Amino acid sequence: MVSRINPNNLTFKATMAQISVPASSANIGPGFDCFGIALELRDRYAAQVLDDPTFDVDVTGEGADEVKKDAKNLVIRSMMRGFEHMGGKPRGIALRALNVIPHGRGLGSSAAAIVGGLSLARSLVLSGEQYMSDEDLITLATEIEGHPDNVASAFYGGATIAWLESSTDKTGTEKNTGRAVNLKVDDRIKALLLVPDNQLATAKARKLLPEMISHQDAVLNSSRTALLVHALAQRPDLLFTATADLLHQSYRASAMPKTIALMEKLRGAGLAAVVSGAGPSVMVLYAAAEDEIDQIPSLAPGFTAMKLAIAKTGAQ
Repeated sequence: MVSRINPNNLTFKATMAQISVPASSANIGPGFDCFGIALELRDRYAAQVLDDPTFDVDVTGEGADEVKKDAKNLVIRSMMRGFEHMGGKPRGIALRALNVIPHGRGLGSSAAAIVGGLSLARSLVLSGEQYMSDEDLITLATEIEGHPDNVASAFYGGATIAWLESSTDKTGTEKNTGRAVNLKVDDRIKALLLVPDNQLATAKARKLLPEMISHQDAVLNSSRTALLVHALAQRPDLLFTATADLLHQSYRASAMPKTIALMEKLRGAGLAAVVSGAGPSVMVLYAAAEDEIDQIPSLAPGFTAMKLAIAKTGAQ
């Protein structure tokens, strides 16, 4: 069923659109601001175009008492940005959100909201993919989020390598455009998330990073990032070596001392433990026997353990 044609020739669908978007963990050790992996923990959204000039927003689950429930809601803002890109906006939107991704824990909750909103907007327009390609969606999501790693994983699923490309638009303004490629993850690899009660803002974590690092540290990170591609794709036995990092994690210790202490304890035991995104969660990538992994939560008092599969699909 299709109806509601706007002045810019976009035809909005009268039916409700639904989308689920996975959590994501960025960086994965050495891959700062470029690597991400999707985790099978999904926020779910449903939206419909309204004839009335109103935003009817209902949110349940994680962060329900914290997120905006009007035009400032991140999903709504992302939807409107998507409609704007496609050439027209509806008068109003009804949105229902069921959130399960923890907020402020380095698990991509904002990326899920952004990708969810853009995907909903595209789904609510007849032939929406003609107006917004996958590449357009990643570009828009990067503009909203500020970096492409989480949004790429949330959209594509699996593991992703993301980067920024400098380009000049029609007005001569130079801007950075988000780009990403998708990697299939070895089926043996799973993730254990250790999630603390406290939150940490990404902006605060970024302020702790140094402006310069040594050439030696840069070489180590470069080699480990390259190795991480191979480890994720087919050599899980190399994950511990491939997740070594000297670029960002240790510099954030003052903002999350318990997180860094736990990560170092687990790495000392030979586990591929990393800070998830900007923290304060810790992620362990593994292909070991489950009984070995089941012992890890006892080493992490104050953290909630979640075993998660790698999400093979992204927004769907």
